[in-house]
Amino acid sequence: MATPRNTDLKGSLAARLAPFEALDACHREVVSHLQTLNRLVLHLDAQGLDDQARSMAAEVVRFFNETAQQHHAEEERVVFPSLLAGNDLDLIEHIRHLQMDHGWLEEDWKQLELQLGAVSGGYSWFDLDELRSGSEVFTALYHDHIALEESLIYPEAKRLVNVEIDGLGRRLAQVKRESARP
Repeated sequence: MATPRNTDLKGSLAARLAPFEALDACHREVVSHLQTLNRLVLHLDAQGLDDQARSMAAEVVRFFNETAQQHHAEEERVVFPSLLAGNDLDLIEHIRHLQMDHGWLEEDWKQLELQLGAVSGGYSWFDLDELRSGSEVFTALYHDHIALEESLIYPEAKRLVNVEIDGLGRRLAQVKRESARP
């Protein structure tokens, strides 16, 4: 049976890992919206500008203007700082690469948003070729970005959380042993 302190530590670990679950879920949403973006390009090519295209474009714009930007800010605030404070130079280089990706994704998004804004507004001045090529670059960069985060960065950040919790558990056990001494 777990002691109250062990239960507290397990709860603390679950609470500390919860942001990673949210970040992983957001990655799944990013992939889904990238698929919608690519379906939109195919739809515009085959069907032209219609209500379905307008709706798809509006959904993509809303997601990448709100949720995706918040996701990047959360990574910069929660995930990256503790890893950047470490001594693993390869890991730090990867994180710096991801931070640059955030900037490139934002720049790529600004170009796409202009085209998608025209589509969602029902305006025919969008450039399908520019939308297609921009979508391809944006999608490829995002997939590479997510792959690096999920294969290296998030696991390392989770490992650090576990180390912190284990250290806290040892310190609490030591305090308990010391307070139990006569």
